[in-house]
Amino acid sequence: MLHTILSVTVRDVRFPTSLEQHGSDAMHTDPDYSAAYVVLNTDCGLKGFGFTFTLGKGTEIVVCAVKALAGLLVGKTLQEIVSDFRGFYRLLTSDSQMRWLGPEKGVIHLATAAVLNAVWDLWARAEGKPLWKLLVDMDPRQIVSCLDFRYITDVLTEEEALGETGSHLMSKRSNMQRCFLCFLFFLHADILVKAREGKKQREEEMLREGYPAYTTSCAWIGYSDQQLRQLCTDALQRGWTRFKVKVGADLQDDVRRCRLIREMIGPDNVMMIDANQRWDVGEAVSWVSSLAEFRPLWIEEPTSPDDILGHAAVSKALAPLGIGVATGEQCHNRVMFKQFLQASALQFVQIDGCRLGSVNENLTVLLMAHKFQVPVCPHAGGVGLCELMQHLILFDYICVSADLSNRMCEFVDHLHEHFTSPVVIQNARYMPPKDPGYSCEMLESSVKTHEYPEGEIWRQHMKK
Repeated sequence: MLHTILSVTVRDVRFPTSLEQHGSDAMHTDPDYSAAYVVLNTDCGLKGFGFTFTLGKGTEIVVCAVKALAGLLVGKTLQEIVSDFRGFYRLLTSDSQMRWLGPEKGVIHLATAAVLNAVWDLWARAEGKPLWKLLVDMDPRQIVSCLDFRYITDVLTEEEALGETGSHLMSKRSNMQRCFLCFLFFLHADILVKAREGKKQREEEMLREGYPAYTTSCAWIGYSDQQLRQLCTDALQRGWTRFKVKVGADLQDDVRRCRLIREMIGPDNVMMIDANQRWDVGEAVSWVSSLAEFRPLWIEEPTSPDDILGHAAVSKALAPLGIGVATGEQCHNRVMFKQFLQASALQFVQIDGCRLGSVNENLTVLLMAHKFQVPVCPHAGGVGLCELMQHLILFDYICVSADLSNRMCEFVDHLHEHFTSPVVIQNARYMPPKDPGYSCEMLESSVKTHEYPEGEIWRQHMKK
């Protein structure tokens, strides 16, 4: 079957999570978890499902951007797309007029992610495999052929990604630069060899034990102390040992809330804090230093997500306190991640399944992070993001990093019931999904009820 794409539909789906302060943080005080939800319809009846995550207002703009890209898919076959996936990725991101809206950033890139997520879902369904398994079973050369190395070859080439010679990197470098690049390359190549040798065992390990997760659901900034205590108690009983706390609105309140959470979870469990871009650089260093007594593993998004050198300054200042910097959920593209890594501006890479250009671009970041030996701990706070990111973390461990040190994936316990293949968490670990696809498909009943503005939920809400 050719699986010719006959049409692309996109719908504005919103969930009123702001009513109970789910997802609230110092910068986003009233989020309504939402999605621009895409369906690819083919001539054989098989469908591909995808989406990009938003916070309510503005989703209609992403919907318009998806419609603008749809013409680049209609009439193409799945085989035509995936046989030159790199070329198709560039087609979407390099239209000579639409790229002006980015390029590869903002609304147009969110739309690109939604469309490509649906393509990957269609491909995995056509192969009868969950996406993670489709990736794991691919030949490395096929994986690399899906990736766009444009603008990042100064730190990662196609040959390096395959583990081939990196001698071409050595030209026109100082002795010190050559030594450093040699060290990175040979470290990288050695790990790839080991990863290939233990791939089957790691896949079996994941199927048996799952991938470690941390929870953000206990400590949204809008929750009362009573909620914090109850949610922490419940989470501990279910086996959670890693907790993230939203901070940044008020220092004294943060001190009180962090103390409450640390007392609840005990001295041995892991705490992270997340400011969601609230501070200037100096303010970030001062504020986090005041919270150092609670021993957070990292401060997430301490300042503007675009400020690479600012993150580097924060990282350097907090290193003596043993606190790392994590960022990436609003990092526009692989080029920014390249610079974050080059500048030692982050100690934890947080990829996002809807901010970057789908699986294609996320895999380039996984490879760069592996080369720089920075652990990947994906962002998954939002509707459907847990469903997406579980696939990429499994691939990272089985085929790239071969390492779980300081690695974990975010989990939020919201809205999974609206998906046909919701995540499965056991003992605070993601269990590998078994259904074919990228876990993107929503229940049609949920889509109809929550479609904005005509869905029943929104008609009722607007009457109030």
